[in-house]
Amino acid sequence: MEPAEFLDVLGRERASAILRTDDQHAAAEAMRAALRGGFRVVEFTLTIPGALELIEEFSRAGDAVVGAGTVLEPETARAAVRAGASFLVSPVVDERVIAAAHGLGVAVVPGAHTPTEMLRAHTAGAPLQKLFPAPAGGPAYLRSLLGPLPFLRVVPTSGVDVENAPAWLDAGAFALGFVATLFDPADVRAGAWERIEARARAIRERVAAHRA
Repeated sequence: MEPAEFLDVLGRERASAILRTDDQHAAAEAMRAALRGGFRVVEFTLTIPGALELIEEFSRAGDAVVGAGTVLEPETARAAVRAGASFLVSPVVDERVIAAAHGLGVAVVPGAHTPTEMLRAHTAGAPLQKLFPAPAGGPAYLRSLLGPLPFLRVVPTSGVDVENAPAWLDAGAFALGFVATLFDPADVRAGAWERIEARARAIRERVAAHRA
């Protein structure tokens, strides 16, 4: 998927499901629950055992746009794209990873926190910037950041939940990433897939209502 196409999809969906766990089977079942709940943009962090296999499996199914998270090196970026990843996410700004994504023809979302880091990511060619970790000011911080830098497309990915999602969007977030607030670790360990599905549906409804 070309970066421009991914931007269009994420811009419509406004939300992505981001999974981090230490169990490959649980990861697959949890992400299936998120898909049943309405998510279409999903991310498997590469810290999950068998993450590349999961990316390959879910990208082949064709009912989701699948990305790889915690991409820290160019060779990892290449492996993820070979497995089927349509976008790459990192917790940091690394120009090598951004350049690798450009060479592979996929979108990249580096993690940044300060205005300087955000601008550095943008200048290096990242079409989106992941706000990480969650700032103490929450949506107010994002609004302040976008004041002098309105051209950024910022995607908060920690500290976002169903209750504060509208506030983040009102503050100017391009889209939102849901991590533990969607994939509650206790639910993943317990195999409570119906709770994850219900939470996913509630999030999607809340985001869709805000867009409407």
